[in-house]
Amino acid sequence: MSSSCNTLEFKNKIYTCTFEITMDLIGGKWKPIIIWHLGTKGTQRFTELKKLIPQITQKMLTQQLRELEMDNLVNRKVYAQVPPKVEYSLTDLGETLMPILSMMCHWGDDYYKLIT
Repeated sequence: MSSSCNTLEFKNKIYTCTFEITMDLIGGKWKPIIIWHLGTKGTQRFTELKKLIPQITQKMLTQQLRELEMDNLVNRKVYAQVPPKVEYSLTDLGETLMPILSMMCHWGDDYYKLIT
């Protein structure tokens, strides 16, 4: 397994390892969960995502979705209708994260079974 661990500049930030870039893009409490739901359940409206993740606040969900969209991991499609309709889905780049998240899910399942 190799990774580039040199000083890198990306998006006006300095990183010492490409793993740091990955964690900056998808790290935190909510981003992996949002990506997981979009990857496993498909396109979702905001309220549907909120129901899937009841612990997240509306403000935090909005913020995380905006960041994921800016990083080209999530698509946001707005329909010109009243009331407004907005749908979120993974981009092709976002889809490439699903095998990683799936492995993390399996690891969590194994860990849970081992500990309980």
